[in-house]
Amino acid sequence: MADPHQIVIVGGGAGGLELATRLGDMLGRRGKALVTLVDRARTHLWKPLLHEFAAGSMDLDHHALSYLAQARWHHFRFQRGSMDGLDRSRKVVKVAPTDDEDGRELIPRREIHYDTLIIAVGSHTNDFGTPGARENAISLDMPEQAELFHQRLINACIRANAQETPLRPEQLNVAIIGAGATGVELAAELHKTTRELVAYGLDRIRPEKDIKLTIIEAAPRILPAVPERLSKAAAKLLRGLEVQVLTGERVTGVGADGVMTASGKKVPAELTVWAAGIMAPEFLKDLDGLESNRINQLVVTDLLQTTRDPDIFAIGDCASCPRPGHDRGVPPTAQAAHQQASHLARMLPRRQAGKPLRAWRYRDFGSLVSLGEYSTVGSLMGALLGGTLFVEGLFARIMYVSLYRMHVYALHGFAKTLFDSLGKLITRRTEPRVKLH
Repeated sequence: MADPHQIVIVGGGAGGLELATRLGDMLGRRGKALVTLVDRARTHLWKPLLHEFAAGSMDLDHHALSYLAQARWHHFRFQRGSMDGLDRSRKVVKVAPTDDEDGRELIPRREIHYDTLIIAVGSHTNDFGTPGARENAISLDMPEQAELFHQRLINACIRANAQETPLRPEQLNVAIIGAGATGVELAAELHKTTRELVAYGLDRIRPEKDIKLTIIEAAPRILPAVPERLSKAAAKLLRGLEVQVLTGERVTGVGADGVMTASGKKVPAELTVWAAGIMAPEFLKDLDGLESNRINQLVVTDLLQTTRDPDIFAIGDCASCPRPGHDRGVPPTAQAAHQQASHLARMLPRRQAGKPLRAWRYRDFGSLVSLGEYSTVGSLMGALLGGTLFVEGLFARIMYVSLYRMHVYALHGFAKTLFDSLGKLITRRTEPRVKLH
């Protein structure tokens, strides 16, 4: 009896985990393929929520999903580790050793054979080599970074509340570099959660005077990737929250006490978040001859196959996918990764059966930007709407929350998503509105 077709998915983000789940249910359960997911972490978290974890609006422990549990429930295998190489001639993925929390080797270096490989390793923030950025700014690429920022935020407030001397110019100031969705949403969440936090006994801090939030953006306006109308609506809301917005300001350096810009400005800040630009992981550059672009993304065709190897696919932020009729390729968003995962879940069984693949086309359903409890703005697009519909307020907020629920539904189905939502709603009413530890 022939060995089952081996499908290896590297990266358990929005696209990778959804794809592993669907292929496991369709092929793994029936023994038609051996589906393996590889990821460096033990648990999955939906990346668009990281700004809420950083601000303390959500608790990481309540939203993390164990890869091992998901693998058991949905008939695929999980192997923990970080891909750091590829041998296409032998069809093996090279996985680096994994260490435990004490720095001891937990899992040795190994190789995983594949017949079909899907690379979905996402992206990380691109600091463009700005002096001091790596040492003094925190990016929100991983849960550990969100947790680190939150801990530093709490410590900064406790320290300021306990000291007898006046606050230094940078104390309790937060600078956010980049006014894309992450930066704007983080600013709004921090406005809310810092006020919640100081209400728990930190009575020497006056949030409206002592805590200053600043967004710094090199483009002429915030949210440069969305329609200008949305940008203006979000800017108006931020001004109402007294968030300082600096546009047309390119950051030239990040220090321990502030951010410097090309115009000579210095923005005092105790905490700095870098939320500008993306770059795919360095190991994808010249990965055994695969074509990549200047930010290390693997170049793929409209079939989502890499240009130099039809047995290797790439989806999500790490893929540079053409978008007919547009100067730029498919945007690196969760909705694009979800669509690509859904497409490959249909196409890979066809490929295994010897049927031709169909091209994938990106469908832009619009953009939604949440400003926490204050408002949500966005645009919905589609043939049924006959164009673009701009939305704001409660309806937009419901649509924004539903995006995460759609992701949970793709992983668990209707019943578990319903009970999970009800459980979190009940828990939310019995706990503090902000994470205090």
